[in-house]
Amino acid sequence: MSLSIECKKRPENVKGNALRREGIIPATLYGHNGTESIQLTVDQKEAALMLRGVTVDETVIDVNIPDLSWNGQAVVKEIQAHPWKRNLIHLSFCYVKPEA
Repeated sequence: MSLSIECKKRPENVKGNALRREGIIPATLYGHNGTESIQLTVDQKEAALMLRGVTVDETVIDVNIPDLSWNGQAVVKEIQAHPWKRNLIHLSFCYVKPEA
């Protein structure tokens, strides 16, 4: 089963709490272009469904960023959630080079 998620580029000067109130989770993609990282947003419901089948640092996910015309594979590096409410706070993805 292939897991995939669609992300959008995070708008400048928008606080994370404001995004979360709108049902959007802030995320970061590391290593997609060398040492650069990019700030993204993910729909909360889509992220929650995707995370049901994910193991941190193991499960490869197809990441699609239409705003930047970028597609690639990544693993979930970190899932930040509220300690007792279990609400998602932030996701971190790490780019995985395709095997040749």
